[in-house]
Amino acid sequence: MRSPLSGHLPRHPPPHLSPHPLQQTDFRWFFAGQLVTLLGSSMAPVALTFAVLDASADGGDLGVVLAARMVPLLAFLLVGGATADRFPRRTVLMAANLGSALTQGCVAGLLLTGHYRLLPVAALEFLNGTLAAFTTPALRGIVPQLVGKARLRQANALLGAMRNATKILGPSVSGVLVMLTGSGPALAFDALTGLLATLCLSRLPLAAGAAAPTRPVPLLTGIREGWTEFRRLGWVWWGTLSFCVINLVQTGTWQILGPALTEELSGKATWGYVLSARGIGLLVMSALMYRLVVTHLLRLGQLMSALGALPLLVLGAHLGTVWLLTGAFLSGLGFAASGIGWDTSLQEHVPAQVLSRVASYNDLLSYVAIPVGQLGVGPLARTFGAFRVTTCAGIVFAVVAVLPLVSGAVRGLPHAPADARS
Repeated sequence: MRSPLSGHLPRHPPPHLSPHPLQQTDFRWFFAGQLVTLLGSSMAPVALTFAVLDASADGGDLGVVLAARMVPLLAFLLVGGATADRFPRRTVLMAANLGSALTQGCVAGLLLTGHYRLLPVAALEFLNGTLAAFTTPALRGIVPQLVGKARLRQANALLGAMRNATKILGPSVSGVLVMLTGSGPALAFDALTGLLATLCLSRLPLAAGAAAPTRPVPLLTGIREGWTEFRRLGWVWWGTLSFCVINLVQTGTWQILGPALTEELSGKATWGYVLSARGIGLLVMSALMYRLVVTHLLRLGQLMSALGALPLLVLGAHLGTVWLLTGAFLSGLGFAASGIGWDTSLQEHVPAQVLSRVASYNDLLSYVAIPVGQLGVGPLARTFGAFRVTTCAGIVFAVVAVLPLVSGAVRGLPHAPADARS
């Protein structure tokens, strides 16, 4: 049966004529830039945390510094999306990476010279969070211009695998570096990666990532146009609502109650193994998604995302270490499939000239629930019990993950896969 949306899909070149992403020079430079910047970004939080804790007498500065970065990230996402749709995304990403390198370099300089003060460090992290708000929408929008729609799934699988690998490797390397040399050099390395990423991006064509030409519009008008497009896409609404509720019940529960309950059930060392098992699942599914050929990628991603609830349900049921490690591994599979499926669907079906704005609304409405969940999980656990709250969070997660599938727009959204044998 022909999908009602299939008539609106752009024509793709024959898959066998479309080179694999890493065979395309522009994507290789982009991939290299992402690799170095994500490695630095995964190292920076560990270094910054230890630096602030060491410099602050009571550790109270850490919450201020973390909030100083998170608040502008949320506040400026819509501005970042409108900017990435108005200017070449290569230019936006180069400016953001260069600015991030400068701000992190200044923080490193303060630490290396022994001049840590809360106000300048918080101000620099505020600037860093602002720059990140411009980076995320531009990244979503530039990939289709680099590889073409026939190779989007494979490109996102490669980027996902690299992102997950840096999340596993970066904190460990950062911890060792902080132990050996202190936090300043680790943050200086993050600044250096920003410069290297800027150099990689400079090798892309000048117009790389540019949206289709449109009339210049004021910033607020552009943001409103993004909202209009976001409202028009019912499947995006369903997915964003699902992510919002999942972030509300999962992030705080996993980050705050997860380590404590794991230690109570299996010992302190188990939490590290759990995170490693989850990371392995992320990597495995990223590799599988590179080769997997499906006709409804979004449907698969939504179904797989329900696996993310398993570790919460295992903890809530007081099950043993083997069950917890298995649940963590399967949750990694689910998160990777969901993320790759969602990014690819956005890039395939949202017009290029509004893609970054639609993505910014999706990110904002998804992420805004995270601090709410983090603040609320502690009082809920004290009132109802940590195990009970974790079980309820797992149940809500599983239900909400598959809830978008009641929409025919979600179930039927087509995917135009490249030939996995090519």
